Amino acid sequence: MTDYLTPFLEATVRTATPLALASLGESISERAGVINVGLEGVIISGCLGAVVGARSGSVLAGMAAGAVAGMAAALIFAVFVVWLRADQIITGTALTIGALGLTATLYRALFGTSGVALSTPTMGPLAIPVLSTIPVLGPALFRQPPVTYFLYLMVGVVWWFLYRTHAGLALRAVGENPEAAQAAGIDAVRTQGAAVLAAGALGGLAGASLVLAQVGTFTERMSAGRGFIAIAIVALGRWRPLGVALAALLFGAASALQFLFQSTGTQLPYQLFLALPYVLTLIVLAGGTAHARAPAALGRRDLESS
Repeated sequence: MTDYLTPFLEATVRTATPLALASLGESISERAGVINVGLEGVIISGCLGAVVGARSGSVLAGMAAGAVAGMAAALIFAVFVVWLRADQIITGTALTIGALGLTATLYRALFGTSGVALSTPTMGPLAIPVLSTIPVLGPALFRQPPVTYFLYLMVGVVWWFLYRTHAGLALRAVGENPEAAQAAGIDAVRTQGAAVLAAGALGGLAGASLVLAQVGTFTERMSAGRGFIAIAIVALGRWRPLGVALAALLFGAASALQFLFQSTGTQLPYQLFLALPYVLTLIVLAGGTAHARAPAALGRRDLESS
């Protein structure tokens, strides 16, 4: 049993990492009252940025470039939604469609049809001494690429920021009652803009980790719906950092099942297991968040600058 369980748990954490990074960023944005349906576009932008950065420098440069590309995509969303007060759903959908098309075009223009699979540096697993030798859970949690350890750190950092700092309190106040927040002297527009950009950086890192710590190359539409899954994860995690991380593990496990069943030699079609994360997303959206309380001002577009 352990022969199957340990690889399954390792794959679960590895697959959940980009989902958790994107979801953690989205939870910051939604806590401020902005739902970024364009998260899919942010992730695919991070994917392409990571390839470009890694080829011109190192894996670390690729991760940084992915974060910058994600922030650039989020900035476009923020200009229309936060400052021009456009509809968040329509703007996010347009961002996703535009980013998917633009990244495919830029990839072909930069790399042609030969691709970059053989020349993109990747990030291998880094085992933490002692901890990685713990039976079953040790390899799953502590024999992962460095970006996974960064995720562990960010869960704590985001929790501390939201619940232990004045800036985090101000951000949550904007997401609940922007008028009261502005009456208290908080610049709600600036707060939302900063939250969207921070979410963009983490979404870009999610795309970069997908390329540099998992796939090792860029393919068109490789984000494969992860942005929409991340939005469902935020709701399932009740907009709390630890809950979001645990919910991402659930979706990571759904994705990792395909590797488990392939290794056991099952005759079921692998497409069935590929569909599991998306089926789980529908289930979560249909009933798993029925009693979840979203930020009261989430999705509002009638906010005015103080």
